[in-house]
Parts: sequence; C-alpha cells; structure tokens
Amino acid sequence: KITKGDCESYLKCFFIANSARAYSVVPAPRDSKEKEMMHRMLRVDHAGEYGANRIYAGQMAVLGRSRTGPLIQQMWDQEKKHLSKFNEILAENRVRPTALLPLWNLAGFALGASTALLGKEGAMACTVAVEESISEHYNSQIRALMESDPERYTELLQVIKEFRDDEMDHHDTGLEHDAESLPGYWLLKNAIQLGCKAAIYVSQRV
Repeated sequence: KITKGDCESYLKCFFIANSARAYSVVPAPRDSKEKEMMHRMLRVDHAGEYGANRIYAGQMAVLGRSRTGPLIQQMWDQEKKHLSKFNEILAENRVRPTALLPLWNLAGFALGASTALLGKEGAMACTVAVEESISEHYNSQIRALMESDPERYTELLQVIKEFRDDEMDHHDTGLEHDAESLPGYWLLKNAIQLGCKAAIYVSQRV
C-alpha cells in the first residue's frame, strides 16, 4: 500500500533529481547579466559544433569512400557527441540557438565539400584551420570562467576542456596527414579562420 508519506518522498526525490539534471553542467544564473553571458557562450558553442558537423558531412560526401574516409568519420563521430551534448545543455537551460543555423548548415557543408575536392590534403587543411579556431575559442572561455568562479562552473569547465582537447586532437591529426603540403595552405588556412572569427562574433549575438 502506498501511503501519503511515500508519495511525498517520491515527489521530493523526483524534484531533486530533475533539478540536479537541469543544472548538472550550467548553474542557475544569479542575475540577468550572468544569464546573458551564459546564453551567449552556450549559443556560440552550439553553433560551432553544429558548423563542424556540417563541415565533416561535406568532407564525407566527397571523400567518404576514399582511404581517408574512416579517419574523417572518426573525427565526425566525436563532433556528433559534442553537438548532442550542447543540444542537451541548450534545452535544459532554455537557451535559444543562433538564428543563423540554416546559414551555417549550408556554409559548413559547402566548406567541407569544396576543400575535400582538393583531395585529402585540402580536407586536412580545413580541419586544421577550423579546429585551431574552435580550440582557441574554447581556451578563451576557459580563461574567462576560471577568472570568474572556477568552483561555480566546475561541470561546464570539464565539458569545455574535454571538447577542447578533442578539437586539438583533430587539429594534430590534420597536420599528421599532410595538411601543410597543400599548395596555398597558409592562404586557405587564414581565409577559413577569418570566416570562423566572423561566425563566432555573429553567432553570439544573433
């Protein structure tokens, strides 16, 4: 027989569990300033992982059946996990994604496919440029959170550091697989990174 006390205990546990889940990564904002800061941070991180997924999708569309395909797929699988986590975080914290996702959908795929058409070296050059930009962006967020309140943001810092390390692994993989041997490598890299900086700036605000 279920008593009133049992029901109250169940509801209390349910509330605590769901509250813990909602703030397992991001703490409840203390004021409107912190809320705006966190929303901008999470919005741009989600946009970056979304764009990265579309880039790898474009690369796989061109090189998926080549000997480079399994390597690209391996990196893409990690990016899928990153995006899934940020989808979850945005939903839990009621953060609006950037309104520019349709643009990043097309632009990311086009960038991945067009550089892959240059061959393995082109795809790897794109990977180096993008992953370096994302890693630097994550590092700037890590510094900001550490300077603000590292204990308060412990869980979020763990997520960002883990994803930053994955991005750096992808960057190093690109270098190990002849990215720099592409003719015009530095020109392409700088152009892509300029685009990444613009995308980061806009995605925080729109």
